[in-house]
Amino acid sequence: MKTLSCRDAGFDCDYLIQGETEEDIFRDGGQHALNDHGIRREDFTPKFNEKLKALIRDI
Repeated sequence: MKTLSCRDAGFDCDYLIQGETEEDIFRDGGQHALNDHGIRREDFTPKFNEKLKALIRDI
């Protein structure tokens, strides 16, 4: 299982994204960011995605 905390990603939010793979994390976390944080699809740049990838934890 992998997790990514919204707070660790720099948002004032306690949402915890969980999934079996990094792809799960990016899919679910991306949808959360679009719906709840006003992030636009074009904000998901390779640099932003690499930053998030480094924050994903295995539990």
